[in-house]
Amino acid sequence: MVTDRQVAADAPIGVFDSGVGGLSVMQAISAELPHEQIIYFADTAYAPYGDRSDSEIVERSYRVTAWLVEQGCKAVVVACNTATAAAINTLRERFNIAIIGIEPGLKPAVQRSKSRRVGVLATTYTVQSEKFKRLVEAFAADAQLSIQACPGLVEALEQPGEHAAQLQSLLIRYLEPMQEQEVDTLVLGCTHYSFLREAIQSYLGESVEILDTPKAVALEVRRQLELRKLLSLNSETFSLHRYLTTGSDVRVICAVMQSLIHKKIEIEQIQE
Repeated sequence: MVTDRQVAADAPIGVFDSGVGGLSVMQAISAELPHEQIIYFADTAYAPYGDRSDSEIVERSYRVTAWLVEQGCKAVVVACNTATAAAINTLRERFNIAIIGIEPGLKPAVQRSKSRRVGVLATTYTVQSEKFKRLVEAFAADAQLSIQACPGLVEALEQPGEHAAQLQSLLIRYLEPMQEQEVDTLVLGCTHYSFLREAIQSYLGESVEILDTPKAVALEVRRQLELRKLLSLNSETFSLHRYLTTGSDVRVICAVMQSLIHKKIEIEQIQE
């Protein structure tokens, strides 16, 4: 196990994803814990993780987490369903700090569904993972699930510039089965999809409840920090967080991030 050095309550929280999707989790954490500093690490040079083998995902997740720990992070959030499915157990074995993962909100969706017809949008890797299969067996065995892998959706969101037509075409393709099955609850099983929530709601209508997990992750971060007495005591709000990427075109990555979170940021390039 890699033991953590002594950390202070005002140490930052690390958040990482293979790209920009984890920004939805970062925003939720900032809203829940406005006095916390956050380091956001976009491992863009290796994105998307879903196209890589289990061993590659574990290796990248380990390297990024180790880097964040070296920066003094008091907790690390794996803001990626794919990386959580592949690497969360390994990370928790190797690092002696709070490691918070993310998984599709299948349990609350089944509990809230009146018709027991639940839809799930996720990456191909996530829906094929053993972790997801166990989730279905544990919480959705008696529900009628419509599980839809969404290849291309993450990649479209990661592109710079205007690509609404491409996103709309993909959404129509992936949401039509949900309409046909008349689901009343839809799970967003990828952090990227949170940025498409309004478009998805518009297509399916207000009668369909959409569940994503950034808020739940933010609450778990609070709980873990409270357990360790590591909630920041600083009364200032940190409006400036650190944004890092392994990608080569920092200008393009910055433009994509700014378009999603609607604020001006600066990004540091990390050679990993």
